[in-house]
Order: sequence, then structure tokens, then C-alpha cells
Amino acid sequence: MTHEIYIYIAVMSAVTIAIRILPLTLIRGEIKNRFVRSFLYYVPYVTLAVMTFPAIVHSTQSELSGALALVFGIAAAWLGASLFKVATLCCVVVFVTELLI
Repeated sequence: MTHEIYIYIAVMSAVTIAIRILPLTLIRGEIKNRFVRSFLYYVPYVTLAVMTFPAIVHSTQSELSGALALVFGIAAAWLGASLFKVATLCCVVVFVTELLI
């Protein structure tokens, strides 16, 4: 069992090093392809969304209240509400939904 842990750590280290070193060694000049540039531009936003949205839904006692807060928050942000107003609205939606369920 203990030898397997060392294998797991070695594989994880190799993958992490490969992910960080390969782009530095393979891409030396400026990226001129519009598709690749636009893809790389949106990677941080997608990564943040992938980490944030499940946390929003699963951080409440019921997934319904988290999903409702997410929907109301997206709608409020879409309509131009400030970050404070969106956060307050989401908290109120979760509070009311938890009271009713």
C-alpha cells in the first residue's frame, strides 16, 4: 500500500510538471492564431465558473435553494445590479427558500 502512494505522487508530479513546462518549451513566440488567442483568453473565466457554480448549488442545505439563488443572481447581474445587490439578493433567496422548504 505504501509503495502505491509513491507511484501516485510521482505520476501527479510528472503530470503537473508536464502541464507547466511543455507550453513554455513548445510556444516561444507570440501566438497569432485568433482562435487560440480567444480560447486562451476565456480559460480563466471558464475555470472560475466551473469551480464556483457547483459550490453555489451545494453550499446550502437544499440544492433547490442554491439553484434558485444562482438563477436570481444571474438575472440580477444581467439586468445591471451591482455585486453587493446580487449577493444580497442571493442571500435573501436562499433564506426565504430554506424557510419555506
